[in-house]
Amino acid sequence: MANTKSAIKAARQNERRNLRNRTVKTRLKTLSKNLTAAQAAGNKEQAQQLAASYLSALDKAAKANVVHRNVVARHKSRWGKVAMGQA
Repeated sequence: MANTKSAIKAARQNERRNLRNRTVKTRLKTLSKNLTAAQAAGNKEQAQQLAASYLSALDKAAKANVVHRNVVARHKSRWGKVAMGQA
């Protein structure tokens, strides 16, 4: 348990941030699974729409420092062709 006032406040802040980050990461995982399923089913139009929303969500997560920028770059590289309708 935190002993000082600043440590108590930091613990409160960490709880709030943890909850916020967890919701963002869960949303990213859901979007990724939906995109993978659409790609496997051969539904190009749906995959293209899901890829665009997934890449947008990745950019927002990177902007908020929830996900590392290199992870975002890797995922964008892999799914970029799908978003552009080339794959």
